[in-house]
Amino acid sequence: MAALPSTKPKKTADRAAARFPLYKVLLHNDDRNSMDHVVNALMRVFKFERPLCERIMLEAHQRGVALCIVEPLEQAEFHRDQLQSFSLTATIEAE
Repeated sequence: MAALPSTKPKKTADRAAARFPLYKVLLHNDDRNSMDHVVNALMRVFKFERPLCERIMLEAHQRGVALCIVEPLEQAEFHRDQLQSFSLTATIEAE
């Protein structure tokens, strides 16, 4: 009797990574918006807690750009557009 081939599925993370390349959502510093406005926008867009939003805002302020999140392209485009709707400068780039 011949042995049956293995039918063990691949890990879900392996399949997801193969199907969906990831993109960084980057927040850029600007001199038009108050720090509080930026923090509030980050909280509304990403549903992050205030301390994390403050860290992202400060990194953008001090370094010129800050990483907000890494996610699939469609979500990254959506979040970039949401940030831009708050008059913030945001871009996406491949991870």
